[in-house]
Amino acid sequence: MGLLDILGLRREKVDFKSLYDNGAIIIDVRTPAEYKSGHYKGSINVPLDTISKKMKDIKKKNKTVIAVCRSGARSGSATAQMKQNGIDVYNGGPWTSLSSKLS
Repeated sequence: MGLLDILGLRREKVDFKSLYDNGAIIIDVRTPAEYKSGHYKGSINVPLDTISKKMKDIKKKNKTVIAVCRSGARSGSATAQMKQNGIDVYNGGPWTSLSSKLS
């Protein structure tokens, strides 16, 4: 076990294609304007600044979540918040690279 494991910073290899094929939903946490300018088809826009208010709605879906944004920072924050609320969630990073992760 290394230092990254102890600190909880080790990046696990996630099979996003398998998650998506098994019903995971994609939540894009960018602003509505950013989302409108382009997004992954079928994703749901829940801006990061509203995620805490939408937590019950997300939990009701009873689905694994793949969170995305522009760079991966906001989706990382959203992932942490959702995990604290018992949601099975993974940080998908930038929405523009999601296609390659799902193929």
